[in-house]
Amino acid sequence: MASGKEIRTKIKSVQNTRKITKAMEMVAASKMRKAQERMRGARPYAEKIRQLAANLSDANVADYRHPFVVRKAEGKKIGLIIVTSDKGLCGGLNTNIQRIVINAMKQWEGSGASEIRVCCIGNKGLGFMQRIGAQVVSHITQLGDTPHLDKIIGPMKVVLDAFREEELDTVYLAYTRFVNTMKQEPVLEQLLPVTGEQLGTPDASWDYLYEPTPEAVVDELLIRYVETLVYQGVVENMASEQSARMVAMKAASDNAKTVIGDLQLVYNKTRQAAITKELSEIVGGAAAV
Repeated sequence: MASGKEIRTKIKSVQNTRKITKAMEMVAASKMRKAQERMRGARPYAEKIRQLAANLSDANVADYRHPFVVRKAEGKKIGLIIVTSDKGLCGGLNTNIQRIVINAMKQWEGSGASEIRVCCIGNKGLGFMQRIGAQVVSHITQLGDTPHLDKIIGPMKVVLDAFREEELDTVYLAYTRFVNTMKQEPVLEQLLPVTGEQLGTPDASWDYLYEPTPEAVVDELLIRYVETLVYQGVVENMASEQSARMVAMKAASDNAKTVIGDLQLVYNKTRQAAITKELSEIVGGAAAV
């Protein structure tokens, strides 16, 4: 059995660990509220631009079809944008999205995919893709607590340009969707080509006046629409990250409290045993005299 001093050292160590996890839980709770506000603030813009894109897709734009809505026949060259966190200690958040991505990549390769190009947003996804030997064409890390679209556009544009130039047939987006504080859902969805199911049914039949040209307007709108989808995925993932970290740190704090209680019980038993032993020795010595 360990000595009383060793047990006290362990108790002190676990108490220090619990202070850290408790502080991280409180920080994550504060950041989670801000991330949720940012996520909910981005949703109205995403919904509005989706409705506008649906209305324009329904209108007759001089038989013009943007490259983002043209479906490729082969589907053998695939692009993937994966969104993960920069830091760990957030439960199974990154593991779940990585598991879905690796299973999808195996299915694509089994279906005859000749090339898979990956864009990584987040340090954990970048490290994972490099470990499995994936073809990482662009990446961005250390976005901070407040993501900015102008920082995300650069790495994302590498994949979008490859699709526009017909170097890719399909582009997918993988991220973690925020459902509520206790539930985050990993999602893998098709980003390009943009389909009617993604845009939804137009609200009404619209007759637009285009300035300068219909092609220029549609080009700009669809690019903004796709960028908005990726940005929404990033803010959803950040809200999910903070929620998962808060829950994980709370579980760690509760577990540390349980461990401290168990160690305190062992310490008391050890202390009682030592006292009993000393009393026995004293009594034995007195009897011998």
